[in-house]
Amino acid sequence: MLRLRQICLVARQLQPAVAELESAFGLTTCYHDPGVGKYGLENALLPIGNNFLEIVAPVEDNTAAGRYLDRRGGDGGYIVILECDNALERRARILAQGVRIANTLDYGEFFGTQLHPQDTGGSMLEIDWNLDGGAPDSPWHPAGGSWKDAVRTEVVTDMIGAELQSDDPAGLAARWGSILDITPKTGNDGAAILQLDNATLRFTAVADGRGEGLGGVDLKVASGTGQNAGVVKMICGTRFRLTA
Repeated sequence: MLRLRQICLVARQLQPAVAELESAFGLTTCYHDPGVGKYGLENALLPIGNNFLEIVAPVEDNTAAGRYLDRRGGDGGYIVILECDNALERRARILAQGVRIANTLDYGEFFGTQLHPQDTGGSMLEIDWNLDGGAPDSPWHPAGGSWKDAVRTEVVTDMIGAELQSDDPAGLAARWGSILDITPKTGNDGAAILQLDNATLRFTAVADGRGEGLGGVDLKVASGTGQNAGVVKMICGTRFRLTA
């Protein structure tokens, strides 16, 4: 099992980004993780169906997130976070490929592995496992214990994809495919893709002048909302593509 569970964005200021996302997509915040404070950050988690959109913002100088904001010229995508059912086996296999571990997030019932972005390319990639996981609505440590109470599906119902941009999208897809043990395919639009259990990672050419990074997120819209599939909304430096 390997599925998209969370996307993390980074913003200069937390609350304006959260407010815009809540307003645009009918979402509400389920959790603020105090654990990110040790990295000089504050955050908010917003459930989208059974998955999560996280926004982090620096509250101290000289943080990794702050340097990333400077490097990419403002708010934008930061981390692709996947859920698996064999975290330690995957960690060992990834290390055997020579990919460095940037950080481990092990809390007893949760094992997380953040890979070094210089080795993955594209963005930071994180692969996690949670006790009692497996089901689409299974527990998820980063989102707290009562996240289901905050789920709102009147406007958007699911997070079904992410877009990684690169000057060499096929090469980046091959690198991520090797790390994740997935063979890249070609999507209907000609882009290289990696198919997860519940979502698609799409690799496209850089078209916004911001260089390599996590450029977009695909959301499934609820029927009868007046939201038009195919519309792209730019929020927090990220292209949110609405799909039927």
